[in-house]
Amino acid sequence: MIASEIIGVLKQHGVTPSKKLGQNFLCDANVARWIVEQLEPEAHDTVVEVGPGTGALTEHLVGRVKRVILVEFDARLAEYLKHKFSDRDDVDVHHFDGARFDVRQLYKHAPIKFLGNLPYSAGGAIMRNFMKSPTPVVRAVLMLQKEFIDRIVAEHRTKAYGVLSLRMQSEWASQPVKTVPPEAFHPRPLIDSTVMTCVPSDNKEVYDKRLFDELVRRGFSQRRKQVKKQLPDTANWEEVSAELGLPVTARAEEITLEQWIKITQMYDDNPLKDIPQCDDEIFDVVDENDEVVRQEKRSVVHAENLLHRAVHVLVFNKKKEILLQKRSILKDKCPGLWDSSAAGHLDAGESYDACAPRELKEELGVEAEVQHIAQLKPCENTGWEHIGLYVARYDGVLRFPCSEIEHAMWFEMDELSAWIQLKPEDFAPGFIQCWAIFYEKFSSYGE
Repeated sequence: MIASEIIGVLKQHGVTPSKKLGQNFLCDANVARWIVEQLEPEAHDTVVEVGPGTGALTEHLVGRVKRVILVEFDARLAEYLKHKFSDRDDVDVHHFDGARFDVRQLYKHAPIKFLGNLPYSAGGAIMRNFMKSPTPVVRAVLMLQKEFIDRIVAEHRTKAYGVLSLRMQSEWASQPVKTVPPEAFHPRPLIDSTVMTCVPSDNKEVYDKRLFDELVRRGFSQRRKQVKKQLPDTANWEEVSAELGLPVTARAEEITLEQWIKITQMYDDNPLKDIPQCDDEIFDVVDENDEVVRQEKRSVVHAENLLHRAVHVLVFNKKKEILLQKRSILKDKCPGLWDSSAAGHLDAGESYDACAPRELKEELGVEAEVQHIAQLKPCENTGWEHIGLYVARYDGVLRFPCSEIEHAMWFEMDELSAWIQLKPEDFAPGFIQCWAIFYEKFSSYGE
């Protein structure tokens, strides 16, 4: 779309560009086409575009990818887009604030490519909503004010380096690829814009991402103060700084991303932070009738596919959402897959009813009443486990070891079922077995 077309659409729909909403509409068709190409669109892709406005970028996507999902805050422009693409079943238009859009509904369409000429006033909040881990987004091409992008890619010991830099760099490899001048927009902003590409970081360090964020925010809350005065007392700063080669008087902006990650690992006081599983655990080996025949080490039980015992606990909140955990990449079984809220093996001689609350406490830091609802027979999909299936209700704070659980997230039950149907490979097979039984018999649990 050229400038005259965009201006005509805005006038027709009574839209006066709002400075408060950061409405600066891209009107250079060549730049728009170039930006879309940086997304590397392919026929099987699902693309989410936030702030499509009049569709200057959208028109270069539609028909090239499997699905385009548009999220537009301005009600008049959302209606315009719905009408414009009303003859297409591969375009969904949502009138919604991009900073509050429920990203959980995108997992069933993952992997997602994320595109946006983001409003200057809300760009950071929108990015955090869509790109904060865990996320279904695997590539992003975003245009924002140059100063904001400069902060994202800033190096330590610079004025621009801060919480935003570390949040983004810990999860994304971001690259500024083009500066777009004010004359490419209507109305013209006062400053240059920058186009940035983002792909997931190749950092494989395992650490508590919630603690990382807390420590970084503490460190930069008063950036001219020494870090040692702003961190909690779960570690000795003198020992930490010595091991990392930092001066005791270091300030937040002097510390690299890699050092902040090490600090997080050293300040993590969870006793299981380094123990994804223990191969020397002793399990009861059982027969098809769940009768104990002998004991063996965990490593032997799994290597030889011996029948053994486990529990799965499905935790629900007051909204009837289910909590899922994303298994750590350190786990020996199903690393990186989504799984039941809590799950684990019975120790030798332990009962199912004793194991369920123990696993809930160890994995999530949750103390709650559990209710047994089903017993599953062993099969390949359960990992040759007799499974005791339990449910629990909880609405409080979670605290889990990063060695076992990468993330935990609440999902609506119907949304989860749709996701499982479309992408079963995202889940641990044992959870799918448990969910099928629960969803069939107890979908009204908690009423």
